[in-house]
Amino acid sequence: MTAKNTDERLPLLPDTSTRPERPSYAATLAVDDDDAITHKDAPTRSIEDDVLPETSTLGRTLSWNSSYILVMSRIIGSGIFATPGTILQSVGSPGLSLLLWVVGAFITAAGLAILLEYGSMLPRSGGHKVYLEYTFRRPRFLASTLVAINAVLLGFTASNCVIFSQYTLYAAGYGHAGEAAQKYVAVGMLTLVTAIHLVTPKFGVRLQDILGWVKIGIVIFMIFCGAYVVVFRPDTGMPIGSESQFTWDGLWQDSNWNWGVVCTALFKVFYSYSGLENISNVLNEVKDPVRTLRSVTRTALVTACIMYFLINVAYFLVVPLDEIKGSGELIAALFFQRIFGTRLGGRVLPLFVALSAFGNVMVVVFAMARLKHEIARQGFLPFSDLLSTTKPFNSPLGGLLVNYIPSLLIIVLPPSDKIYSFILEVEGYGGQITGLAIAVGLLWLRYKQPNLHRPYKASLFAVSVKLALSLALLVAPFVPPKDRYPGGLFYATYAIAGISTILISLAYWYVWTVLIPRWWGYSLEEEDATLADGTTITKLVHKPLQ
Repeated sequence: MTAKNTDERLPLLPDTSTRPERPSYAATLAVDDDDAITHKDAPTRSIEDDVLPETSTLGRTLSWNSSYILVMSRIIGSGIFATPGTILQSVGSPGLSLLLWVVGAFITAAGLAILLEYGSMLPRSGGHKVYLEYTFRRPRFLASTLVAINAVLLGFTASNCVIFSQYTLYAAGYGHAGEAAQKYVAVGMLTLVTAIHLVTPKFGVRLQDILGWVKIGIVIFMIFCGAYVVVFRPDTGMPIGSESQFTWDGLWQDSNWNWGVVCTALFKVFYSYSGLENISNVLNEVKDPVRTLRSVTRTALVTACIMYFLINVAYFLVVPLDEIKGSGELIAALFFQRIFGTRLGGRVLPLFVALSAFGNVMVVVFAMARLKHEIARQGFLPFSDLLSTTKPFNSPLGGLLVNYIPSLLIIVLPPSDKIYSFILEVEGYGGQITGLAIAVGLLWLRYKQPNLHRPYKASLFAVSVKLALSLALLVAPFVPPKDRYPGGLFYATYAIAGISTILISLAYWYVWTVLIPRWWGYSLEEEDATLADGTTITKLVHKPLQ
């Protein structure tokens, strides 16, 4: 057994004198000459278990390369191809827009430090769900209910389906296709991806690996296109005198420093960086999980930050600012058309962006299905036995279905011209609430359990930055902008939607775990069970009060 594997299997709490004696996790594993792990006495799934690493029934199949692509494919989705136009439109100037991309990277790095400390302590699938459950154990079931409802109601895979639809139709010459056509294409793509991960899970992993590298290649290609424009100065149709926008004063002209506007734009930046936590949702399937988690996420953040900054500069070099501001989600299509002309740039190359969105949906469905599979395993969804099984295709059938249904509804129900920005803003606001809870929880855990085995420890500065900015970003949407009803919506609608989800979750938790049990005279208790495919689950059963 190698030293690195031994370290990962150390008990979370070295001092277990106050707990029932139990063999250490390292003692429960037998390792043959090929370093293959065989479970003799697997740890329980109880949150009180001091031995938390576990291996999925699907096996540890994700290498460093697959893990890196899982993260990068989640990060490089539609965001960098769709959000720069809406960000520039809201903040007004290219200088402020570029500044937000850099600030967003630093804030993301602070949040990443917190996730690395948690992920190294609790290396098992579930990500935020595991961290919040372990930290906030009282009131009982509250953290689990909040995470479960948030994941089911807001953890949809819709935004990149919309971008895939828009760019595919644009490339096919139907840029002004009706709303129904856009929704048909988006739903078809979501259905196809779900079917791939359901029926052919191994092929799905290989396909998303390939698409991940293709997406990185697309971004690098676009950066070189910007460099080509600078060096060779081809005629891209930039208006005469546009060079003034690249002077220092021109970069900041028309900047809108309203705090609410800036923070709403930051939520879109965070969306483009989101995905670093994607690997933590599937750690049970990652080889050498702790070391891979730290290495992959840091490498991915640095890679994304450099590429995002350069591609934004390329946009500003090629496309006039007025066109960028009016581009909506089609800025990359205008970029290609300016350089390569209507036929190649307006028809063929936008398909690359659609391909990137397709790859993003592949990895999001992969990870979100496993997160919801973990929620089902713990008994927080109806028919948890059925939703937790990996039969008949050795894939998380229940998680895929729970992910598919709300994603389908969010694509079909809202108007297409409002859906993309609204999804980004709601997801971003909900993410800040979760981020704030995790940062507070980390400090609380350091105080309550200082002897926890921490292979990585975030700096107090990073935790403080995350706390301060999360609070500021949560308040910011309620700062009135000049236009109180952009696009016909109240300016704080997305924040109200995010807060409403929390309030609904609190009400559901109280009724389900407190009020109804008190009326009917029973308590909710957890019982472990093992399904026919080897999946361990927790059943919530009613025990009459004595």
